[in-house]
Amino acid sequence: MAIKIARRKFIAALGGTAFAWPLAARAQQADRMRRVGVLNTYAESDAEGQSRAAALQQGLEKRGWTIGRDVRIDYRWGIDNVERTQAAIAELLALSPDVILAGAGSRTMVALQRATRIVPIVFIMIYEPVAQGFVQSLAHPGGNTTGFTMVEATVGAKWLGLLKQIAPHLARVAFMFHPSNPGPMQSYRSVEAAAPNNGVEAVKTPVHGPAEIEAAMTILGREPGGGLIVPPDAFLSEYRKLIIDLAARYRLPAIYGLSSFAAQGGLAAYGINVPEQIRQAAEYVDRILRGEKAGDLPVQQPTRYELVINLKTATALGLEVPPSLLATADEVIE
Repeated sequence: MAIKIARRKFIAALGGTAFAWPLAARAQQADRMRRVGVLNTYAESDAEGQSRAAALQQGLEKRGWTIGRDVRIDYRWGIDNVERTQAAIAELLALSPDVILAGAGSRTMVALQRATRIVPIVFIMIYEPVAQGFVQSLAHPGGNTTGFTMVEATVGAKWLGLLKQIAPHLARVAFMFHPSNPGPMQSYRSVEAAAPNNGVEAVKTPVHGPAEIEAAMTILGREPGGGLIVPPDAFLSEYRKLIIDLAARYRLPAIYGLSSFAAQGGLAAYGINVPEQIRQAAEYVDRILRGEKAGDLPVQQPTRYELVINLKTATALGLEVPPSLLATADEVIE
């Protein structure tokens, strides 16, 4: 009888331990420092890069995370070539991140998906993720990847139309892009289709580096009636100061897909609010950290675009921006 009682006590104690261990393990899992890896095309010293980092931090803090206490953000800056991309991805994966926020373009996404099909990935500012094979569909991404797209393919016609309103004399527009990024070509087709109705010739202008950027803009500036469209592109963003300076030198009216170009002296910009998209991406990062699967979170497309006009630059170029356009602009820089 004493043996049976002792046996029951042992089993009860064992059962209590078995029940308590998962609770303790779950508590330890919840309390551990979570890690978010970030791939950023900008240099750490770049104000645009810091603006994006601040937006991510704000988005996470809004959802109850404290940076340095329960979540750590590991940045890899200046993702601007194949070697740096591969090294940065390897460095982040070695840290065993819970999720990676990819903000460095299509080339980085290709390399990242080759490196891992396990670690959750949230991308931002990507063109046509289904066509590029990053997700199965917008509604049901599948796999380990989801995120936020850059622009709709038809936005190219909008860029051209806005530029023509600001510079009615426009006769020829160069569409600048880096050949390794297939995304902008979706927008170029829209520009090309809209060109005849705007009385404009559209010209594809691929560039691989600063020398080619300068050469292309020098040729464009030799004849009157030239203009420039610069779509959102991680590579082109790296050389935005050069592009803006050359546009001023050759008196080329230009419209950009990122507001940072207009803020630094570009004529006009029409595109998404990038910090706002990053704050939205922070919501997905939060949901993944709390247990949801990236592949179950639908890819989100922009619902709103912002128009920024640099009136100071327009005046310097001798352009008179229509009052109706100024009235509809989200921001006018004077």
